[in-house]
Amino acid sequence: MGGDVLKQYLNIREEPILARTLKSFQNSKYIDDIIIVTGKNQITFCEKEIVEKFKIKKVSRIIEGGRERQESVFKGLKALNNDTDIVLIHDGVRPFIKEEHIEKIIKETLQFGNCVLGVKVKDTIKICDEKNIIQSTPERKYLWIAQTPQAFKYNIIMSAHKKAFEDGFIGTDDSMLVERIGHKVKITESDYDNIKITTPEDLFFANAIIEKSLSNFTL
Repeated sequence: MGGDVLKQYLNIREEPILARTLKSFQNSKYIDDIIIVTGKNQITFCEKEIVEKFKIKKVSRIIEGGRERQESVFKGLKALNNDTDIVLIHDGVRPFIKEEHIEKIIKETLQFGNCVLGVKVKDTIKICDEKNIIQSTPERKYLWIAQTPQAFKYNIIMSAHKKAFEDGFIGTDDSMLVERIGHKVKITESDYDNIKITTPEDLFFANAIIEKSLSNFTL
């Protein structure tokens, strides 16, 4: 974001992004336990200004993350109870995840074992070489944008992360780690509101999403 405040603690309509994110999981009857993985210097702030202030009672632990996102997820997985059945891994800066999609992905994970949320690609995608020369144009109907949460059986995602750690492999998402050890992953449709807030422009989209939801509510 280029500012002094970490993006997950920026406010949207006077509420921190992370607090908005956590509330969706807090309100879901299917979620038993939440572990937050954050920077070492942010643990106390996160506990006082997010978890306690907004009464996110399902948070059981706030732990220090790693240098890479993948390392942070691995630490979070190791902090879970051994009797955990299904794990949902979610970006703290995706505050518009809907409870209905949390329920949907859990139910599909119970059926298929591994499942990620996503949306269909709207634009035509080009695959290029290192000189930006187009090599192929894949059929759009087969292309999806992966989102989070991504949900997995606990033993599968742990095995995937352990194997990646042993091999020194870094993936772009957790699904990729599961795929590389031979497990199939199903994608289930979310919506385009489930954005990841990464750049200043995304804050404008975030406010537009809230405006839309308020308009729908008052109709």
